[in-house]
Amino acid sequence: MAAPGELPAIAIVGRPNVGKSTLFNRLVGRRRAIVRDVPGVTRDRLYGQVSFERWQATVIDTGGFDPSPEEPLVEAVRKQVLVAVEEADLVLFVVDARTGATALDLEIAGVLRRADRPVVVAANKVEAVGQEGALGELYTLGFGEPLPVSAEHGRGVAELLEVLRERAPAPSGRAERPATPVNVAIIGRPNVGKSSLVNAMVGHERVLVHEAPGTTRDAVDITLVYEARTYVLVDTAGIRRKGRVHEPLEKLSVVMALRSLERCHVAVVVLDASEGAAAQDAHIAGYANEAGRATVIVVNKWDLVPRGLVRKAEVVDQIRDRLPFLDWAPVCFTSAVRREGLPELFDTIDQAAIEFRRRIAPGEVTQTLRAAIERRPISVGGAPLTLYSAAQVSTEPPTFALRVNRPDGIHFSYARYLAKSLRLALGLAGTPIRLSLRRGTPRVRTRPGTRKAAR
Repeated sequence: MAAPGELPAIAIVGRPNVGKSTLFNRLVGRRRAIVRDVPGVTRDRLYGQVSFERWQATVIDTGGFDPSPEEPLVEAVRKQVLVAVEEADLVLFVVDARTGATALDLEIAGVLRRADRPVVVAANKVEAVGQEGALGELYTLGFGEPLPVSAEHGRGVAELLEVLRERAPAPSGRAERPATPVNVAIIGRPNVGKSSLVNAMVGHERVLVHEAPGTTRDAVDITLVYEARTYVLVDTAGIRRKGRVHEPLEKLSVVMALRSLERCHVAVVVLDASEGAAAQDAHIAGYANEAGRATVIVVNKWDLVPRGLVRKAEVVDQIRDRLPFLDWAPVCFTSAVRREGLPELFDTIDQAAIEFRRRIAPGEVTQTLRAAIERRPISVGGAPLTLYSAAQVSTEPPTFALRVNRPDGIHFSYARYLAKSLRLALGLAGTPIRLSLRRGTPRVRTRPGTRKAAR
């Protein structure tokens, strides 16, 4: 439940395929949850923020709730729903108005009564005025008047928000403004232990873990504070080779995973220690590099490697060989199941985020690059390369503008050498470096005390 000063929390629950994720997306105002017309799409808890006439609340999307599961994965989803209800100050119970109160709805209602939380019933999929007369059956759920809504078209959502605002507790004080969080996207192939690693970092089972590949579908945001530092971890779906992705739902999951890179500061690329760096690992790491994100490579499941079989230095050498474009990315070794290597991982993420946002004085940049050109001079179009000036023009990632005499003829390998020279001299470990080569001209210096004649 919400602590003093925190936003009230509202858990969205209901049986599968009643439109919970569609309503969640409608409330938060953007597409955060994957929506498909098949049951069981949402599995983890998704958090978002709703704003309505100066009122704000945290909404929690959950998987389809089955109180009497048989399959292990369904049991895990049920546990996630119960945790969300336990966290919530108010429960939004979504039912399908077209089918009325089903036996499963009545069973869920019994579970919610035992949870002792205030409940608001949203009768979803009411697309026309004439359908409202069929809502009388929903009073049997025992939570008062059902509110007709259409999450798909937005009908009745404003009225629903008014009721939620009335029923939700008001914050008892001003929340302290948290420090700027570090957004961290956890990416990798299916079944390399991404969700297990997230749970280990959070300290409890925050995201659903199952031995079947593809358990995670949505990109799940988790905010946590570790040693007074705030992070937003984004657990993503496993990314398989394009040739193996056939289902539309899996394709959408991969798109959501790649989109998470656009809003993160640090990408954590997770590898399986028992399998080494595979070709698909290189493809996934390439996505992080192309997005210009700071990157940390994590070799997970290190506990599965027998002691003495291979040294960490040998594994790092293999990674550098397979991922040469990320030779600047630090490598961490973890065991999610044993919670080993986590302090080092957090420290490495912090350092990468600092370098990702770092600014360097122009004089220092110019001096470093001129020294690099003197060490390894080249000719471009018959003329020696001359650097007139250099300065950092942006961060996230650090980007430098170089004014030279012949920008068009510089080979990419030499530009890579210049970037590496900046890294060696100035640090910038864990972050990519971008160079913008522009044509410049030498500055004309005038003698002190001289002036142009006035005409």
